[in-house]
Amino acid sequence: MTSQQSPQTMKPATAAKKLGVYLPATPAEFQEGVVSRAELNRLQAEPPQWLRELRRDGPHPRPVVAAKLGVSIAGLARGGVTDALTTEQIESLKREGPAWLERERTTQAGVRKEATRLRELREERAGQD
Repeated sequence: MTSQQSPQTMKPATAAKKLGVYLPATPAEFQEGVVSRAELNRLQAEPPQWLRELRRDGPHPRPVVAAKLGVSIAGLARGGVTDALTTEQIESLKREGPAWLERERTTQAGVRKEATRLRELREERAGQD
């Protein structure tokens, strides 16, 4: 007796997160349905026009905004950025260079530097074993 496997599906919020897009900006049919793994793979491999436009112009979810600005998500919150931003708004922030953004970029650079130092130290210790 063989059982037929049902396709793996996910909620639209999960699919939007995996696609790196802001769910409220996606088409209604995307928001209201479920997304199968095959559909997600198809969207990633051959993004439709709406997905290409969202990735290019936004609005972008906070993790994408943080990455584009070179700060953490917590740094965005400390800077007062709690909403999704468009690419134009992100570029405007970069040009303006507010004090909070420079401070958070410096903090993030320090965090990355420390993470690299710790990784190298672990690798060095692992090599001695």
